[in-house]
Formats: sequence, C-alpha cells, structure tokens
Amino acid sequence: MSEHDMTDPTTAHRDEGFPPHEQTQPGLTGPTAPDPDHGERSYVGHGRLEGRRALITGGDSGIGRAVAIAFAREGADVAIAHLPEEAADAAATIGHVEAAGRKGVAFAGDVREEAFAVGIVEDTVDALGGLDILVLNAAYQKDRDGLESIPTDEFDRVFRTNLYGIMFSARAALRHLSAGASIIVTSSIQAFEPSPGLIDYAMTKAAQVAFVKALAQEVGPRGIRVNAVAPGPIWTPLIPATGFDQGKVESFGSETPLGRAGQPAELAGAYVYLASDEATYVSAGVLPVTGGRGL
Repeated sequence: MSEHDMTDPTTAHRDEGFPPHEQTQPGLTGPTAPDPDHGERSYVGHGRLEGRRALITGGDSGIGRAVAIAFAREGADVAIAHLPEEAADAAATIGHVEAAGRKGVAFAGDVREEAFAVGIVEDTVDALGGLDILVLNAAYQKDRDGLESIPTDEFDRVFRTNLYGIMFSARAALRHLSAGASIIVTSSIQAFEPSPGLIDYAMTKAAQVAFVKALAQEVGPRGIRVNAVAPGPIWTPLIPATGFDQGKVESFGSETPLGRAGQPAELAGAYVYLASDEATYVSAGVLPVTGGRGL
C-alpha cells in the first residue's frame, strides 16, 4: 500500500476548531454546526449483520444515528428509541435505514421511565420479529460548576438516563436474546479520565463499565456477549447542548494526540465489529475510540 492509499487520521475529518454556538437539551442535528458526519455518504456495508434485528437507544442523532446507518448497510433491521422532541432527527435516521433496504422503526419516549424502557424491547420484538443486538446508547450530560452546584433533580436525571435506562432495557431484553446475541453499551473515556465539570456523568459511565463486566460473566454461558465502546470527544448535538463555555466548544477535541474531535462515523465500525461474528471471542471488553487518549 502506498502512502497515497492511506488516510492521515489527523486530517481525516474536520481538523480546525468549531464555531461558537449552543443549544438547549436535547441537542438536535439541524442547529449543530458544522454538520456531524454519520457516515451517510461514506459507510459501505459488507453483509456482516445480515438478517439481524437491532434496537438502539438514542438512535436519532450522533453516535446512535451512525450506528443505525452502519447496521442497516450491514444487513440488519433497526429500531431506535428517542425523546419526543427528537422526532425529526429520528425520522431522518429511519430514512437512512430504509434507504439501505432494511426495516426501520422508531419509538418516542424517555428511557428514565421504566415502562418505556421495557416497552421498546417488546415493541422491537413485535415489529422486527425478534432481537439480536441491543445498543444502550441514550445518555444525558451537563457541564457543572462544581459538586455543590448540582441540583438533586439534575443528578437524578443523569443517573436515571444513563444507568436506570440501560438496566431496564437490558433486563427486559435478556429473555429474547439467544446464543450469538450482543449487548453493547456506549460508555465514555470519562469513565477512566473524569472531568470535574462532568462528575455526575463520569460516575455513571464508570458504573456502566462495571455493569458490562458483570453482565458479561452472567450471560456468557448462554452465548450472549456484552461489551462497551468508550468514545473520546465526538462531535454530536450533545456537545453544544452540554453547556460548555464557547472557548471549550471551539477547541473541542484539540487536546487529543490526533489533535481533533472525532465524528460519529468513526465510531460505527466499532459497534459493527462488536455486534458481528468477527468478535465471537470478545466479551466484557471496552473498546476505546478516543483519538489516542488512553483508558
């Protein structure tokens, strides 16, 4: 392979800063500038998930949308869960799934609510005829001024979204999963390198790693694999909606060894690998996609 056939990871995507702007929660794709790259034009499937049925929470935008696009192009039918105010983003994601020739369905609600987090599993089984891949990706974060400033209701929102939600859905899914199935949790580099301004979020991401490692031991004898992906700084609508000061948004991701933020499309392959038969001996793992920052 010549140097002209290889991609320089420092310049593969946007390597300059981001324009200052902010959003309210939840972040939406439309106002996010520049547009995140979900792999709409670049991801090419190879049939690695042919005939499988997947449920992705937080599948409307960002990492969830990139994973939905990749799964569909790899041959999977895809269900996504999203907040009601993210309906337009969800519809766009389903459009990409259907354009790949696969069935796509979307469910609106909040994974903090047990009935919804359980119901999306049952609804996916009904709509797609079963469930083979569960991606627990929905998350909430907010920049904090310090521990003393975190309101209890905000702390509760982070924990119920990031921890209660994954437990509700995973618990409901287990009876539907058979040998060869895969559960994938979106953790974070924050589980290993916590930032003071994201202390509550980082706590939940560390707890997710413990959840993955414990559950993998429980269900491994049944042939079900459980893993996590730990993204570093990835440009999604969540970032301008986190409440970072504008300087932090403008320089987002520049501290990584690769010198830039990642794009959602750069996560998709990690999820495809963990969901596929290429990873039959991978369980209880945490796959970093961090631009060179270590776990």
